[in-house]
Amino acid sequence: MAALVGRRTLLQACRVHFIDSHCASKLGSSYFASRRYVGSAKSVFPPVRFGASARQYSSEAKDDLIVRYLDGEDYGIVVIGINRPKAKNAISKNLVKMMSEAVGDIKKNNKVRSVILCSLVPGIFCAGADLKERAKMHQSEVGPFVSKARALITELGNLPMPTIAALDGAALGGGLEMALACDIRVASNSAKMGLVETKLAIIPGAGGTQRLPRLIGVSHAKELMYTARVVDGIEACRLSLVSHSVEQNKNGDAAYLRALELAREINPQGPIAVRMAKLAISQGIEVDLATGLAIEEACYAQVIPTKDRLEGLAAFKEKRHPQYKGE
Repeated sequence: MAALVGRRTLLQACRVHFIDSHCASKLGSSYFASRRYVGSAKSVFPPVRFGASARQYSSEAKDDLIVRYLDGEDYGIVVIGINRPKAKNAISKNLVKMMSEAVGDIKKNNKVRSVILCSLVPGIFCAGADLKERAKMHQSEVGPFVSKARALITELGNLPMPTIAALDGAALGGGLEMALACDIRVASNSAKMGLVETKLAIIPGAGGTQRLPRLIGVSHAKELMYTARVVDGIEACRLSLVSHSVEQNKNGDAAYLRALELAREINPQGPIAVRMAKLAISQGIEVDLATGLAIEEACYAQVIPTKDRLEGLAAFKEKRHPQYKGE
């Protein structure tokens, strides 16, 4: 009986996710048009090329985060660029606020097919928490701030579309935790990564103790955290911490360009199917196989009535490329 109730709950959860997605699609076109910023994907690096076409979330440090909605053939790809060069992209109160706003906007936008999280500062992805700001916090402020950062990273991980972290430089502490929340990580060979909190007599507080062992195995994760070890992109790829390790180029954006290639591979696929695949994998991996198969069945049921599925069959029969609309 309990198993039956659990299965019904899973089916309902999947159905609600699907309905929310379609509700968003009713305002998706106008929403996306009002918030997309025209420009080619190549304009991401260096940061000055963003110009006025990128959205800068209102704050005192308005340039800390720049969000780019790509257009043309890359329509549907969103690039989130962290831009705090003086602080090595360290995670501050302001950055958490701005990223939370950006992630919230993206989550509601049914036209977004993939998200790339990257740095606009050469040689650095994110150095972790802003320790200068942290040092000025009262002890009572630290817990709530860490909770907000954890909530942000959880929301990043819960985005319904694929997310790709492009690590063209150091990703340490909370910076690596952000990357761990993404579906796919790409790093340059020279990028440095590590959960180094034990050096400061603390532990990862934004999901690192949970996501890293799920990704690379318990023993490897414990070793890296106990020793506060930092690894490069090559070693990270060997450990399966990243999916791809690429030779850095003279512009310092090799990982971003590889991430963009992956996003372009995802773009033409059925967007509802991709979202349902992510949901099935993300939820299914946390439960036993029988429950996981029930989740898969529930997610599969959501793609059957879609226009995209019929378009896929028609395109196959007519020997042409399908034109999916997310319907």
